[in-house]
Amino acid sequence: MMTKVGYLPDETSSFVGRRAELARLHTALTTRRMTTLIGPGGVGKTRLAVRAARAAADRYTDGAWWADLSPLPDDGLLLPTVSDAVGLADHTLRMPVEALCEWLGDKHLLLVLDSAEHLRGPCSHLLAEILTTSTGLTVLVTSRQPLGTRGEYVVEVPPLPVDGAPDALQLFADRLRAADPRAGLDAPGDEAAAAEICRRLEGIPLAIELAAAGIGRHSVAQLAARIGTRFDARGAGLGAPGRSGVLALAPGFGAPGPGAPGGDGTDGEDGKDGGPGTARLDLLADATVWPRRHRTLRTAIGWSHELCTPLERLLWARLTPLRTDFDEEVAREVCAGGPLTPDEVDRALQGLVAQSVVQRDGDRYRMLDTLREYGRMWLTELGETRAAADRHARSFLDLARRAHDGWTGPDQVSWYHKVSDTHLDLCAALEHLLAHDIDGAQEMAGRVGFFWACCGHLSEARSYAQRALDAGPVDGPHRTRLQWVLGVAALLQGDFATAEKHGALCTAGALYDRDDEGMLGAAYLSGLTQLMTGEPEAALEASGRVLRMTEGVPVDSAHRLRCHLITVFALTALGRLTESEAAATTLRRACERGGEYWTRSYADYQLALIALFQGRPAASAAHARSMLAGKHRLRDSFGIALGLDILAAAIAAQGAGAQAARVYGTGHAYWRMVGHPQRGTPELGPVRERCELQARAAVGDEAYQRAFERGQSDNAEVGLAAALRTELQL
Repeated sequence: MMTKVGYLPDETSSFVGRRAELARLHTALTTRRMTTLIGPGGVGKTRLAVRAARAAADRYTDGAWWADLSPLPDDGLLLPTVSDAVGLADHTLRMPVEALCEWLGDKHLLLVLDSAEHLRGPCSHLLAEILTTSTGLTVLVTSRQPLGTRGEYVVEVPPLPVDGAPDALQLFADRLRAADPRAGLDAPGDEAAAAEICRRLEGIPLAIELAAAGIGRHSVAQLAARIGTRFDARGAGLGAPGRSGVLALAPGFGAPGPGAPGGDGTDGEDGKDGGPGTARLDLLADATVWPRRHRTLRTAIGWSHELCTPLERLLWARLTPLRTDFDEEVAREVCAGGPLTPDEVDRALQGLVAQSVVQRDGDRYRMLDTLREYGRMWLTELGETRAAADRHARSFLDLARRAHDGWTGPDQVSWYHKVSDTHLDLCAALEHLLAHDIDGAQEMAGRVGFFWACCGHLSEARSYAQRALDAGPVDGPHRTRLQWVLGVAALLQGDFATAEKHGALCTAGALYDRDDEGMLGAAYLSGLTQLMTGEPEAALEASGRVLRMTEGVPVDSAHRLRCHLITVFALTALGRLTESEAAATTLRRACERGGEYWTRSYADYQLALIALFQGRPAASAAHARSMLAGKHRLRDSFGIALGLDILAAAIAAQGAGAQAARVYGTGHAYWRMVGHPQRGTPELGPVRERCELQARAAVGDEAYQRAFERGQSDNAEVGLAAALRTELQL
């Protein structure tokens, strides 16, 4: 099962048992505002939460939303993660918690926070705030311990029953067939052996799944015998391998020393660091994460670890720095080195999938947090923690470079999504680079910042750019990019004074460095600031001057296209519509040839506005829908909000008042997502007002208000889909 932020994760494997727990959760979600599922790692809290939330979702007008907190190393990204989960991409200067409280204030929804145990204090504080201000909010949390929030109702999740109920045995059989449809418990003695395995594993779902994955190398009876031997062994430790294990992989890794797991050829018994009967990994483990009463799961994971080849164990450890889903290319970049060649990474990854250590969904992979913890302990034992973090940071710095270079081109949309989807890994890489490689951090913050600004991560874009500037001296294009990112983020937050300041700094730095792309970027930032503050003549003059100064820059350069966009906006604002239309058409064609969507969408927006000014509302609506299609592909909520406004105006101008009102309502919902009242260049305001009056006049105030409220209350995707339909409802 791959977890995704927003809505609910898909269930990609069978769900077994839990009728009593689901009934209890149904009552809790109906009568309580905050419920926490507690239990040890691997007991099935996440699966239970998904199933309960899916069953309850229809009872909430605004649906059920999911936030996976397991990748967060601390509370620094807690608020952005929860905001993303509920569809908020705040573009304002408000405190993030204030924006979140306002966004949730009138919502009736179920919010699920998964894996909150390592953020108990911050989560408790946040939930106390949003539950107080959002009376229609219900929260379901999964955690290994209660959060301690006032009003919290705790439901303990036990293992599956192993005596008197078939649930654990059914799970074992299901996972057996999932790995091999021909497999089953048909041979004499298989069912009894499987039942014994489930009993030995105390009904813990993750332990049972790991055991079922080992059947490929053993019969069910052999597996039962091995597990029985393993669990009857002295101390039933973590299952750390001996000299054939991960610490003895190859020359250069060295044999384990005294006190290390397997250092004396045993499972770490009698190690000198912890006294008799204590394994080294017992000492490494946090008692709140691996309490002694849950040794069964620890032992099952250790046994699964033993079944892996040495290179699979090494990959298991090296994958742990990854925060988000990954593909094979990322696995190779982050994990290859020494005996683990890129080809060996591919083979070992498939081995970990076969062992259920890594989960696969299409071409994406993910490791459960409980298994990641185990791998992270091994990474520490290997002494590779810093080296793994270095590789991770280098990989994501390279991703930022390639995304920056691919902004203009046929892969723009996929790069946009990749930067958005790997947000937590990019933040982790930046944190590491800020501590260990300032030059790399400065380059990365500059290259990824515009993506973040467009994705709605304005606070992170601005914060990391400022931290990178403050970290040490920086010159040349990296400095200009950081100033530019700061200015663009400030502009989108409505902080025009800061945007103007950084536009001037960008211009001065680019002139000093003779950096043509920096000059074009500075002209875009300064020009857009001037447009937003009612100075189109100055924007037109500056963009034209810089375009003439930088004629050597390719016409399809991202900065050059954006600078041309300033020219189009300025000509429209000045009423020079024929020139503006010609410039916008030329710009759109240039973007289309290169596969560029972001600038092309704003060229469509300008063509829609021009057509409306010229009395061609049908053409305006067609351009507006083209803009919306592009912005939807880019997940650009701010651009969608602008596009819905101009589309509503074009529909109103055609006499379809109720349809225009509904589109205006959907647009209002998107404006709320970004935390702004309606925004845009000054000339758009009168257009909105005039067309709203037309729509009201066409259907009457009462019908207009009903349609507006319908659009505002629609699911955003449903409302956008309705707006994109071309037939008019006159």
